[in-house]
Amino acid sequence: MNRSDAPAQAQSWRPPTIFGSYRIRRLFYWGVVLYVIATVLTLNVDGRRVMAGFSRAGDIFARMLPPDFSRWSLIWNGMMESIQIAIISTVVGIVLAIPVGLAAARNLAPKPVYLAARGFIVVGRTFHEILIAIFFVKLFGFGPLAGVLTLAFGSTTFLAKTLAEDIENMKMGPIEALRATGASFGQIVSFGVMPQVLVKQIGIYIYRLDSNLRHSTIIGIVGAGGIGTTLSASFTKYDYDFASAILLCIAALVAMGEILSDWIRRRLR
Repeated sequence: MNRSDAPAQAQSWRPPTIFGSYRIRRLFYWGVVLYVIATVLTLNVDGRRVMAGFSRAGDIFARMLPPDFSRWSLIWNGMMESIQIAIISTVVGIVLAIPVGLAAARNLAPKPVYLAARGFIVVGRTFHEILIAIFFVKLFGFGPLAGVLTLAFGSTTFLAKTLAEDIENMKMGPIEALRATGASFGQIVSFGVMPQVLVKQIGIYIYRLDSNLRHSTIIGIVGAGGIGTTLSASFTKYDYDFASAILLCIAALVAMGEILSDWIRRRLR
């Protein structure tokens, strides 16, 4: 090879692409762009309605100032109810997630039990909290009970999934050693599984409590209790200054929950 050709070859080198060839990659990107354009065109966006929305937004924001905190007792009661929903649903979710998570671990449970538990988790996580809240409101009526059941169900499926994945990724040496001594399933879980996953799971439980605190302020919009119910009623009555006061309190509550959960997680490290 001529030494003078080496720099030219180095400059013409291109990294390999996952599409097999650069032509296919360009066709793929053009296909994505055309699909996005076609999708936007099918939405039938009305420019006049968009402009009208901007003008209404200005009117609403003007009526939201200054925030009205005069009905602080309504805000306080709603916030306390949201906090109670978040705490109770998280505790119930943790209790229910432990057996489901153990059953959903491939390396611990028999295959039929594993498949049934995994199926429950997958189906349960398919639905958003708002849809589940609507379902429970239809079953049990308006109020915090529907909110507790909604977030407890969501917490169970989420925490069971993380627990099962942690168990499947743990070291099997201690488990095999316990099995060799004839330990029962409860002893294997207590002395082989929990020591390996407990610290991480506690961090996830705190994260879920923080998440439930935020969700508990939203599900009330569909009637599942909490401050969301008060917020929905204020918007329905065009009581925008009171709604802005509620929104500020929700933001403060979520921020406090975030700070508290971050502090606890740092203490656990």
